[in-house]
Amino acid sequence: MLLRHTPTEITERTALTINPAKTCQPIGAMYAALGIHGCLPHSHGSQGCCAYHRSALTRHYKEPISASTSSFTEGASVFGGQANMLQAINNIFTVYNPEVIAIHTTCLSETIGDDLPQIKKKAAAEGKIPEGRYVISASTPSYAGSHVTGFSNMVKSMAGMAEPTGKKNGKVNIIPGWVEPADMEEIKRITGVIGVKTILFPDTSGVLNGPLSGEYKMFPEGGTTVAELKSTGDSKGTLALGEWCSADAARELDTKCKVPCSVLDMPFGLMATDRFIDALRTIAGVNIPDEILNERGQLVDMISDMHQYLYGKKVALVGDPDQLIAMTEFLVSMDMKPIHIVTGTPGKKFEKRIKEITKDMGCKVNVKAKGDMFLLHQWIKNEPVDLIIGNTYCKYIARDEDIPYVRWGFPILDRQGHQYFPTVGYKGGLRLLEKITGVLLDRKDRDDSESKFELVL
Repeated sequence: MLLRHTPTEITERTALTINPAKTCQPIGAMYAALGIHGCLPHSHGSQGCCAYHRSALTRHYKEPISASTSSFTEGASVFGGQANMLQAINNIFTVYNPEVIAIHTTCLSETIGDDLPQIKKKAAAEGKIPEGRYVISASTPSYAGSHVTGFSNMVKSMAGMAEPTGKKNGKVNIIPGWVEPADMEEIKRITGVIGVKTILFPDTSGVLNGPLSGEYKMFPEGGTTVAELKSTGDSKGTLALGEWCSADAARELDTKCKVPCSVLDMPFGLMATDRFIDALRTIAGVNIPDEILNERGQLVDMISDMHQYLYGKKVALVGDPDQLIAMTEFLVSMDMKPIHIVTGTPGKKFEKRIKEITKDMGCKVNVKAKGDMFLLHQWIKNEPVDLIIGNTYCKYIARDEDIPYVRWGFPILDRQGHQYFPTVGYKGGLRLLEKITGVLLDRKDRDDSESKFELVL
């Protein structure tokens, strides 16, 4: 049933994608925009595009996603959407009064060739942008890149809001990449414990994992403020977590404001978190407190305790490049064997990095950038694995091949809690390890004969 018609024979495909391991740029741009306090994302295209992008985020985060649209009809589709956008900007500030409108394009407006910077200038010249309010924009055609690309493009536009004064603020910019709101909260907790003053952008904590208070707020309390975004140009450095999601914005700040940047892996697992903590220590000139060292020790202790259940287990991974790089390193460090790795986001650098991480595993590793989940399924059919880690779309492969499965990444549509529980840092590593070990031991309990079924494992 379901995917059981997937053939084992792999045929080279150049123009056909089956079950893509990605979604489109505007979804990433919309998620990034929600990380600005008082921001309303705006989709410059048709109502249907905006509705899809909003529903994709709503289903993952289980929160209503507010966004506006230029509402293209046949006329705008032929003659361009400038009039629609000008009217939209005026309406949005008049009715909703956001601090920022973050505009992203769609396939339609990109194909027409709408010039967003020119339209923004015209809106400002016509007085449609009130004093103290802002409009930023990013080019995000769905027919190129992926949701990761759209996220990166919008975050780079946020960096463009920096207004350096020449007086350093003593803070460190942290660009977290596409992670859960809970992960952004955890990054802020870690930096707070260490004593490093930071500006985190974007920051969806408190926006997409806020409490149910019984009161509706158009713009939740969370998010990076405009004042903070302006101040990023006065920071003493930037840590970009992830080459694909965060590096472009960090380099924009370096070029525009002379804020030096370092590009690190996302802090998933032990070693990537070590490098993040060490970078914070170095850039801020502080010592690491015992609280953080104790958390690291707990993760090392759990890895040591659980190693017997993890050793040699073969894993299939699917997700976004930055997340997969750190996850692959985490698994390899525990003597697991990630042998099938797919991302839908283009980039040969990804394949090279994965091969570097896995070069000493002693087995063949299949890795593909701009791949799809059909190919992943074929690889699994040819060489079965003990575990699959990926988003909700992996559940079909896991069911058809009867493989233990850990939900991780974007989107997760059939489970709750991922927006509340972090997987970054040492604490997040503990949660990832508990989830991985739990599904493997559940399978052992299910498959063991009565003579091998044990109370204590």
